[in-house]
Amino acid sequence: MFISSTTFFNRKLRLARLQGILESAYSTTPVPVSPFLLQRRDGFLSNHIKNHVLLVGSGKMAVEYAKVLSAIKQKYICVGRGEASCENFFKQTGIRPVSGGIHTYLKNIGEVPAKGIVAVPVEQLYPVTKALLHHGLNELLVEKPGGMDAGEIKELGNRAKMKQANVYVAYNRRFYASVEKIKEMVRQEGGVLSFHFDFTELSHSISTSAIHDKVKRSWLLANSSHIIDTAFYLGGNPIKLQAKISGKDALNWHPEAAIFTGCGETGEGALFSYNANWISPGRWGIQVNTEKSKLLLQPVEKLFIQKRGSFEVEQIALNNHLDLQFKPGLYNMVLEFLHSSHRNLVTIGEQYEHAINWYEPIADGGTF
Repeated sequence: MFISSTTFFNRKLRLARLQGILESAYSTTPVPVSPFLLQRRDGFLSNHIKNHVLLVGSGKMAVEYAKVLSAIKQKYICVGRGEASCENFFKQTGIRPVSGGIHTYLKNIGEVPAKGIVAVPVEQLYPVTKALLHHGLNELLVEKPGGMDAGEIKELGNRAKMKQANVYVAYNRRFYASVEKIKEMVRQEGGVLSFHFDFTELSHSISTSAIHDKVKRSWLLANSSHIIDTAFYLGGNPIKLQAKISGKDALNWHPEAAIFTGCGETGEGALFSYNANWISPGRWGIQVNTEKSKLLLQPVEKLFIQKRGSFEVEQIALNNHLDLQFKPGLYNMVLEFLHSSHRNLVTIGEQYEHAINWYEPIADGGTF
């Protein structure tokens, strides 16, 4: 097919403008790019961005990731969707995102970084992650819970396996200074004997929020899984679980249930119980019992201890300067994703197992 010189030039110019946007995505100083460079487009872009991280999303959570990436001097390209969110991202970070959404970005660019962070709303996690896997990103950190339901999570796991890619779900509370301290104390005190957790939610705030209705209906997986995952991360994975629910139709945003309670046993022999009442006031919390101590996370950012032989509850000082400077847990989680063994991250395959064995029975009042 014949292409006129004018059409050819316009195509090169559009590519040059896109490349200029990519330059500004990690530099506050716009960098002019000649269309001549794009005659060697594949090689040029591959060498140019191979060590960058692709940050997908330009909302509040993406801003928090950007703060960490900037602090550790990790170059990144941010791809947002709406102009308003992209402009707000720029105002807060000094970095200009590529607007128009990830699908447009992937359609117009030949090469992508090897690693990506997906920080989009829950209802967009599956299609965005699926697209990134299709375009060859083989290391992905995806915001919790990884998908809208177990089916989406399973599909992403299958695609990751087919692509020989590693996909991790971003449960940042595993990396709180308080949680890391409990892990250390539990090792010193001979292990967990029993534990209890509470995932009561702020129902009045959720009901009036602009969150997608389908996400609200899946709220236990979409949000409460944060504290449930942390509890089992500390106490051990359950091998037995008996769950009960009540409060059907008590909440218009979550008519299936409003009160959740249950108990079980972990593979290490620790007994656990849980409770959550989305009608009544309350907050998230975890209590871990060892032979020597009762350790309490409530709020989860702080750690309290009751020692054997005493009724007094004392707060434990934490080395938590990173949790104060950045969104708690995010700094160390990003470092582990980028540079270490990933042993504390949840794989997408593990997340599917957790969805069907933990979150669904707890939400539905089933057994495992």
